[in-house]
Amino acid sequence: MDIARLKAAIVKEIDSFSPQLGDLSRKIHDNPEIAMQERHACAWLVEFLKANGFTVAKGVAGMPTAFKAIYGKGKPVIAFLAEYDALPKMGHACGHNLIATSAVAAGIATKLAADKYGGSIMVFGTPAEEGDAGKAIMAEKGIFKGLDAVMMTHPGGGNYVTYNALACQTLDVEFFGKASHAAADPELGINALDAMILSYNAINALRQHIKETARIHGIITDGGEAANIVPAHTAANFIVRARDDAYLDILKEKVINCFIGAAAATGAELKYHWADVRYASMLNNMTLARLFRQNMQSLGHAIALSEGDKWGGSSDVGNVSWLAPTIQPTVAIAPPNITIHTVEFRKVSVTKKALLIILDAAKAMAMTAADLLGNPKTLASVRAEFEKSKNKK
Repeated sequence: MDIARLKAAIVKEIDSFSPQLGDLSRKIHDNPEIAMQERHACAWLVEFLKANGFTVAKGVAGMPTAFKAIYGKGKPVIAFLAEYDALPKMGHACGHNLIATSAVAAGIATKLAADKYGGSIMVFGTPAEEGDAGKAIMAEKGIFKGLDAVMMTHPGGGNYVTYNALACQTLDVEFFGKASHAAADPELGINALDAMILSYNAINALRQHIKETARIHGIITDGGEAANIVPAHTAANFIVRARDDAYLDILKEKVINCFIGAAAATGAELKYHWADVRYASMLNNMTLARLFRQNMQSLGHAIALSEGDKWGGSSDVGNVSWLAPTIQPTVAIAPPNITIHTVEFRKVSVTKKALLIILDAAKAMAMTAADLLGNPKTLASVRAEFEKSKNKK
């Protein structure tokens, strides 16, 4: 069987599983589970992979809803990443039901290439992309060691192969003041809300003086008890993003100084905590990206290599991209005016059209895996670019 016939067989294989894959996507979508609580989604994905020849280990990296599934033996090792956490109160408004479905579809179809050429196929269940950086935790614990290429596909409003993900880290802050009657004895109080508002305004002022690709955004989660009580406690959650880790460290210091200054101005006590893990910036592998693009085009989809200079989001797939050659293409399941993290996108992510598009992306990922397994020179080129790019940063 030559590579063209193998790719045709891959397409046919995914088409044959389309009804089951559609059921899987709908079940995950209709039963949204937030970060680290994806028990049902994890169980359904594990069951599906086991039924199709994969050996599965659950609870990897100390996370009950993480898993590692493997088929085949030895090198090279091609991996697909599944995400399946939902957004709080919004469900699958980021389309992770489709990401999970495409990963298992690609894994099952790539078995054909592993049977022909040898090597191993892995599907990783990666919880908590939306807030707790499950992949970063898995990366720190060595779960992704020894991989030769990594792929996943994200649904969105455009078609492009590479992803300009920003490095980011979450900050939790609290101010502690002193309560008093806001009208009768205001002079006896220390206003924790004033401290938080001063901090928020200082960050707004700071935004004029940061790099164009950097981002600072947050919410106040506790603003006090009642209007006639000087607030004794306030809390907020912020996210700080930058194009690279070096500037993220610089920006973190600038941001925390906004809170320190507000504490000094009001007399409130500041407590803060940076998240234990950070999302790394994305190191795109262009050799791998071009292979995926060619395969996606062969299925009739126009897809660009990149978004150009657009930056903004973050993902813990960036942490994986510094360990092995990685791509995270985006495929359009919705028009550009319907963006992720909206109710409208959640509705689109369960449609038949969205499923068919994401399954074509799964076919392209499996076909790309076949290119790598079937041609050691191609795989060597992917690796050579990865080493060169990593050492440049």
